[in-house]
Amino acid sequence: MKGHKKFLALSHVVLIIVAICSIVPFWLLLAASFTDEAYAIKNGYAFWPKELSLAAYEYLMSQWQMFGRGYAITIIVTVIGVILCLTVTMSFGYMISREGLPGGKIFNYMVIFTMLFNGGLVATYINYTQNFHIKDTLFALIIPNLVTNAFYIFMTKNFFKGNIPEEIIEAARIDGCSEIGIFFQIVLKLSKPMVATLALLSGVMYWNDWQNGMYYLDDVNMFGIQNILNAINTNAQYLRMLGRGADMPTETVRMAAAAIGILPILLIYPFFQEYFVKGMTMGGVKE
Repeated sequence: MKGHKKFLALSHVVLIIVAICSIVPFWLLLAASFTDEAYAIKNGYAFWPKELSLAAYEYLMSQWQMFGRGYAITIIVTVIGVILCLTVTMSFGYMISREGLPGGKIFNYMVIFTMLFNGGLVATYINYTQNFHIKDTLFALIIPNLVTNAFYIFMTKNFFKGNIPEEIIEAARIDGCSEIGIFFQIVLKLSKPMVATLALLSGVMYWNDWQNGMYYLDDVNMFGIQNILNAINTNAQYLRMLGRGADMPTETVRMAAAAIGILPILLIYPFFQEYFVKGMTMGGVKE
């Protein structure tokens, strides 16, 4: 009993430390974004800015045409990407979770194979740009490496095998329900934790993705918010090169842009947290 209490106390201490380590960088980011540019350059950033300034946010608002367009593109890509991810992952995961599926072992092997081997960046780039012609299109931000992956598929497969009673499916078949009807009317309705988990994971992945834009986009008007932020972070002169203003507060605007970019995820996550924990727990363990 004493050992259990000690373990709980130690667990709470460790989790508190982890929470502090997670919160502190975000707080410093926000504090830096509200710090005066000249003061930040001279004295550095602090957890509580001594000289407050809204110059970084005012500048971002003055350039809202660019940032607003980036936000709109990212929102559209994220919504479409999440829908595609849920459609492909849930349907494929349910298919390979069924016992007696003809060629089931082959399909499982195909998924495992993608975890071990890939064609490489050069071959992938040539395939997408020359065969599928996705360069400088929204598909470049949606399709490559993001629609689904082996981990998601096996997570949904384990969820279906462990949490969807076979008796319910058999009863539906006896009542004359088709496989498609079973999937949409029964399986999906019993899989809300997994749907929410996949939606959150894929949504965060799409929202934070910048690599596809870097590889497949040359047109800056197609940049999502993360590509704009990445360009700002890697090149402080980016906005000036675009003729967006010579008086940009380059240091603090980076922090402000990063804060604006991460805000939607911070607002959405609490609504998915309950389902996220259940989905990861139920889908991550194979009985």
